[in-house]
Amino acid sequence: MPKHQLNPKKWIDSYADYLFNYTITRVNDKDIAEDLVQETFFSGLKSAQNFKGEASERTWLISILKRKIIDHYRKINSTKGKAEVRVNFSESDTEGDWLEERVADPFDKNAENEIENTELGLAIHNCLEKLPQKQADIFKKKTIQNFDTEAICNEYNITPSNLWVIIHRARTTLANCLDETWFK
Repeated sequence: MPKHQLNPKKWIDSYADYLFNYTITRVNDKDIAEDLVQETFFSGLKSAQNFKGEASERTWLISILKRKIIDHYRKINSTKGKAEVRVNFSESDTEGDWLEERVADPFDKNAENEIENTELGLAIHNCLEKLPQKQADIFKKKTIQNFDTEAICNEYNITPSNLWVIIHRARTTLANCLDETWFK
């Protein structure tokens, strides 16, 4: 299999539009998308010595960009005090080595799955914010935090059957929200 080569002088002409279009669909903000593409090119330059040529130049840049998008959402999450976005990347000294490990094997979908899981997690979190406060709190305590039914019922002064009605309504609302925001 021939080794791929990096040609940073052609990155903007060859990949800027593609990377921008990829990013804008994920962040929905032109300025942020442009910044993330610029950061991707900069990171690519910084880690160019780690490029082993096992992946195409475009695939390698997309992998860097995906990580930049995750970092963007992680920053937003921590800034707003929301739940931390968890992504399990292999611990590597250099970004380029990590990227090569992930993109070298076309059957390794872990990096892409991590991004999809992160994006889905953010979509669920956004949909949870649209629920009435009490409904959201009860849903989170029961389904996410695994609180005991009796403890939740005592805290909110509700019956177990009322708890399950609230959980059912929350699930239905979340499913509808995800249909509109995530699955389209």
